[in-house]
Amino acid sequence: MNVAQLLGDKGHDVISVLPHRTLAEAVRTLSEKRIGAVVVMGADGALVGILSERDIIRALGANGAAALEMPVSRVMTAKVVTCRPQTSMDELMEMMTSGRFRHVPIVEDGRIAGIVSIGDVVKHRVAEIEAESRAMRDYIAMA
Repeated sequence: MNVAQLLGDKGHDVISVLPHRTLAEAVRTLSEKRIGAVVVMGADGALVGILSERDIIRALGANGAAALEMPVSRVMTAKVVTCRPQTSMDELMEMMTSGRFRHVPIVEDGRIAGIVSIGDVVKHRVAEIEAESRAMRDYIAMA
């Protein structure tokens, strides 16, 4: 299975914020949408960063409550690791594990095609293992 198939099941919705918005606004978005990261998009729709819960915690730890008034651009991760829809699930899991991050934007033809979280990957892997288990039980029952 590859990322395109996962996005086909999960959907291509991407929640984004503009880099000039305050951290407080981004936090409200994360809370309202019940998500752990937002993609930061420029006015032209280009990917300029990603803002995760970890980025927010680091900013709060360094600056206290004043961090909430900072623009997202000062807190976000600007070097975003992305993948393509053709990326295999094994490659994606390796990227996320070795990079120690939980969200990966999917880029196709220079545009954001979706975002995948570690929760999406785990859900896929559990479903895969359950399907293999069912197939094995059915095979044994028929033998």
